[in-house]
Amino acid sequence: MAAVDRVIRLSLHSEVVLVRQVADYIIHSGGKRLRPALVLLSAGAFGHITEQQHTLAAVVEFIHTATLLHDDVVDESSLRRGRETANSLFGNAASVLVGDFVYSRAFQMMVGVGNMQVMQILAEATNIIAEGEVLQLLNCNDASISEADYLKVIHYKTAKLFEAATRLGALTAGASAQDQQALADYGMHLGTAFQLIDDVLDLSGDPDEIGKNLGDDLAEGKPTLPLLYVIQHGNSVQRELVRNAIEQGGLEQLTAVLQAVQETGALAHARAVAQKEAEQACACIQHLPASAYRDAMLQLAEFAVSRDH
Repeated sequence: MAAVDRVIRLSLHSEVVLVRQVADYIIHSGGKRLRPALVLLSAGAFGHITEQQHTLAAVVEFIHTATLLHDDVVDESSLRRGRETANSLFGNAASVLVGDFVYSRAFQMMVGVGNMQVMQILAEATNIIAEGEVLQLLNCNDASISEADYLKVIHYKTAKLFEAATRLGALTAGASAQDQQALADYGMHLGTAFQLIDDVLDLSGDPDEIGKNLGDDLAEGKPTLPLLYVIQHGNSVQRELVRNAIEQGGLEQLTAVLQAVQETGALAHARAVAQKEAEQACACIQHLPASAYRDAMLQLAEFAVSRDH
């Protein structure tokens, strides 16, 4: 990961001062670096970590970073990872344009790897992530979507990059097509579990721990799984309360919504769905030879569900 950080710093260089400032701010703002770590872990599980994987790990982090820069503008977010968002600090225009720079730099780097399969995986992932962003936008303030609709957004918007990261590591380490698919499936399930817990923490976490304001998703009218569960299983008052909160956005009813979420067991339900995804992720890689890399991936699946930040 230290080698990946060196690649990140070198690759972010630009003669344009504002590009350097914004990109450096977001890259070094305390993220977990899970996605680049997954490239290395999935490669290490097959015995090979090289400079090529360091580059691809940085590419994956850049794609993630660009989505964050654009996300925060779309969501009008002011806080991420406990710090001001780039758009709050530098303005929306700078965030969008530097996000474009980070995306394009990622594609320069992946072309430099000179592997058509790598480019296909990352181009497809980037396109699907963009579709997921649009799907989420369409679902905002819509309390009638199904759990399947919600999970589709997660698969597109979040889990797809996890899947790409683990597939890339396996591919470039020379894994068989079957093992590449197994690692990709692990990434998809892990990313799904991770986002489900993010949505739980939005309604139950400590703002100082999770690094953002409680109820941010609710304020934007995002129909997350705990909220959908209340609509499906709450009493008539609870259902109407949450439906209105989603449709109108804002945090005027936050306290009452949090109470409804607790009383209906919605958080426990979402955690149970996340736990099942984590178990499926682990099942995908159990057949791999025992190694520190495989063990770390199994532990990551546990962390994805048990974390409080």
